[in-house]
Amino acid sequence: MPGCCASRDYEKLFGKRAAARDARRYRKRGLTGSARELIELAGDVHDASVLEVGGGIGSIELELLGAGASRATNVELSGEYEREASELLTERGYAERVDRRIGDFVDDADAIELHDVVVMHRVVCCYPDVDALVGAAAKRARKRMLLTYPRERALTRTGARVVNTVLRLSGNGFRVYVHPFERIARSAARQGLALERRERNGAIWESAAFTSAR
Repeated sequence: MPGCCASRDYEKLFGKRAAARDARRYRKRGLTGSARELIELAGDVHDASVLEVGGGIGSIELELLGAGASRATNVELSGEYEREASELLTERGYAERVDRRIGDFVDDADAIELHDVVVMHRVVCCYPDVDALVGAAAKRARKRMLLTYPRERALTRTGARVVNTVLRLSGNGFRVYVHPFERIARSAARQGLALERRERNGAIWESAAFTSAR
């Protein structure tokens, strides 16, 4: 995302090889871990529209469509996911029900219509301006917003520093962030969303569901 790094740096990490790996794992095992947790947090999605930010190959929206969602929009910075995503959509018969867009979600959010459910799985940690990202996502959510982000603890902060050091030494401008949950919640609240549920996903990740208070 231009707001966090040059797209070429992002695509070095989230390129064709990552896309092929993700698609292979999804075909073999389906959703696991924190991604599966978001499906559970979504609840009843019958006839709901879904917006996934940073959705990669689109596996989460595929599961939500399978659970009854009517349509989905995927906004992803890296265009390297498109081939694998297209093949998965064709395999599942959902090609006509998903709109895939390439670009920086924060920059493009005002051009995206409201959706019933907005999903950001492991995306908050990739963006420096958490207020802008979560605020834009919450503003697009008609009913619910689902997030997975790193837990605030010494382990994750140390891990982020190590990862960022390696990236810096390799000349890659991409960085990871551990944002305070209070800032995430405040950004959601400013757009009329209230915390409904918060769940830990092991030692590193945490998920939360926000619902409309409007």
